[in-house]
Amino acid sequence: MDGRAQRILLGVTGAIACYKVCSLVRLLTASGREVQVVPTPNALKFVGEITWRTLSQRPVALDAFERGEDWKPRHIALAEWCDAMMVAPCSANTLAKLAHGLADNLLTETALACRRPLWVAPAMNEAMWEHAATQANVETLRARGVRVLLPEAGALACGTSGAGRLPEPEALFAALTGESPA
Repeated sequence: MDGRAQRILLGVTGAIACYKVCSLVRLLTASGREVQVVPTPNALKFVGEITWRTLSQRPVALDAFERGEDWKPRHIALAEWCDAMMVAPCSANTLAKLAHGLADNLLTETALACRRPLWVAPAMNEAMWEHAATQANVETLRARGVRVLLPEAGALACGTSGAGRLPEPEALFAALTGESPA
């Protein structure tokens, strides 16, 4: 794995597509990478801490005030630990926070402190995705060098159909690593 990202910081936000990210964690760990999951409180309403801990084989980073492995503030230590960061699924709320530099939870604090490559994979209802504010936030992030993985079109959990689906785990893996999953 010659110099590619070995330590992946995976931010997970409160969207039904969280379930797909469980498979992404499995693909990343099976490829020999270390994965640190940083879920938002709302993400934990969809997939629980024990699932993330078991799949990543690491404690889950839940709170900016929890003690880390060293003296550094948790969000700084996480940002420095990783080789790359991905937020998937990235809700409209977190997308807006990232675009505007808001840091009110461990995930957004860490993303703001992270100097490594950052990917976001938005997932939401198609009306939310198509909204002018969301599109402006996407353009702001792109202008700052964030890699935005466009949502796919298809049936959505809310009962509608359109753009807003989180890409499949294999596509997320390939975008993040530059490799095809084994």
